[in-house]
Amino acid sequence: MPVAIITGASKGLGRALAARGWDLVVDARSAGPLQEAARELRGSGGRVVALAGDVTDGGHRAALVAAAAELGGLDLLVNNASALGAEPLVRLAEHPLDGLRRALEVNVVAPLGLIQLALPLLRNSTYGSYLSSYEGEAPYIGEAPSGPPDGGSETYEAHTTSGNSHNSYLSDSTPYAGVGGAVLCLSSDAAVEAYPTWGGYGASKAALDQLSAVLAVEEPALRVWWVDPGDMRTELYAAAVPDDDSGRPLPGTVVPALLRLLDGAAPSGRYPAAAAAPAGTGSAR
Repeated sequence: MPVAIITGASKGLGRALAARGWDLVVDARSAGPLQEAARELRGSGGRVVALAGDVTDGGHRAALVAAAAELGGLDLLVNNASALGAEPLVRLAEHPLDGLRRALEVNVVAPLGLIQLALPLLRNSTYGSYLSSYEGEAPYIGEAPSGPPDGGSETYEAHTTSGNSHNSYLSDSTPYAGVGGAVLCLSSDAAVEAYPTWGGYGASKAALDQLSAVLAVEEPALRVWWVDPGDMRTELYAAAVPDDDSGRPLPGTVVPALLRLLDGAAPSGRYPAAAAAPAGTGSAR
């Protein structure tokens, strides 16, 4: 069975993978909610190893990778754990520097540390060789698309296309559709847009985007996806903007888009979830 590590105990994606027979290694900082999530995931099928800890702890990261190895290897690494840096969010003039350091540690340094430990297992994964070709538009491969996959009405962001100067280093050849494992990093539109009070968090996610882009170039046998899930009704967002009751979608709405990247063996690149979602499922934003 394929094996995935998911940081931040994402029950939506974890449940979908478990239902497909995946074995999972999941983590969270709080043991109670983590064990509750693990019980739910085990009910969907497959083996689940739940390890409480902080992704900024090198020993915890090593334990996650060791658990995956015990399950048989690693086919998918999902960097989902995130920190805001300030709760609620504040303008840069008042942003605590220790909070920014925390956001960078959780959102950038920890994912890289986990990737470094996981690379031998991901390189040895053969899961990608069994996947079919991606049927949607590839944002970093070939010419810039004029619209989203499946003819939907969503607008592609300019920075997702190969025509953008920020992405000019990425080739239009096929090596970026790897045959090994995959790395999925959850990004944010705050990484590419200037929103008041989102500067610290956005800077950390922009760094994660760049790290992912370079990893895709350096590890062409892997698939590396950095995905903007859109605004969602998460605990993180509630902590960021506690007075916002605008009824944003639940996190599970983005799962079809993430599964489409996985099932279709999408080439490495930055994907807005709204553009990656199958037709008729709506968007996460």
